[in-house]
Amino acid sequence: MPVTTPSADGHVYTTMAQLMALEPRARGLSFIARQPLSSILSGNHASRLRGRGLSFDELRRYQPGDDLRHLDWRASLRHGKPFVRSFTEERDRPTLVVVDQRMSMYFGSQRDFKSVTAAHLAALCAWIAFHAGDRVGGLVIGAERVEHIAPLRSRSRVQLFFTALVRANHALSVAGADREHDRLLDQALRNCIASAGHDHLICLISDFAGVSEQTLGLLRQLRSHNDVIALQVYDPIALQLPDHGRLTITQGSAQAELEVGRRQVHRPLSDFLSGRLRDVADLLRRSQVPLMLISSGDDSLEQLRRELGRLSEVAR
Repeated sequence: MPVTTPSADGHVYTTMAQLMALEPRARGLSFIARQPLSSILSGNHASRLRGRGLSFDELRRYQPGDDLRHLDWRASLRHGKPFVRSFTEERDRPTLVVVDQRMSMYFGSQRDFKSVTAAHLAALCAWIAFHAGDRVGGLVIGAERVEHIAPLRSRSRVQLFFTALVRANHALSVAGADREHDRLLDQALRNCIASAGHDHLICLISDFAGVSEQTLGLLRQLRSHNDVIALQVYDPIALQLPDHGRLTITQGSAQAELEVGRRQVHRPLSDFLSGRLRDVADLLRRSQVPLMLISSGDDSLEQLRRELGRLSEVAR
């Protein structure tokens, strides 16, 4: 089954129009579970959503009925009168959508290329966060560099993120080199750690090719102060290799054609692809980041809806 040749049909390359058109389809989706005091993003905290907590407002005199847990003992002892810290509820929170557009994503055996599926998932995540009232930004991992768009509560900022995403997506080609393949994913995670600080929502969308123990450490560091979810994009060929035909494998400018019907080709290749998918999923689970598996062979929205429902059930 040869890889589809590049075209403008929306399956090999995405478009700004496609990403913008996903806005109404994202309505009704949420990263928050429906049951009280539980969320797929609750982490080690009991709040519904870690980033929507309380921010310090002012220090003032105690009034009857104030929560005693908010007493500021140092200020009270210093002034000889009880003082409390008052808080206001945070109305929004920053969301960073980290989307992979490296050369490993430029592959498709059915329906869409992984790079297109990742772009659609990134758009859906951005629209979900935007309609939740959050600030939206992102990091686009291209074939050669990482582009950072700072979060802002603005439709134009969402469009700016999409522009960077489409640009990186259209830069992919069979002639493209992939010299910094492994380094760029870890670089994006380091950028996240540096820019997010704490109380962000981080959506990681990638095939996670090239992950290592170093990546695992970065994921754990990122989730220690933020809510993180991972969407692992895979091609269906990783689970079901065709019994016959030819498969064209591309790595940068190098190409090879394999006769998958031959036993000495089919079994090792099938074991390699399924094993690699399983190894990546296992590493992500070790990081304790909630994981969604998304196939590039099916509709992205329906899979995301199903996975959000599944993780909500796990959070109960």
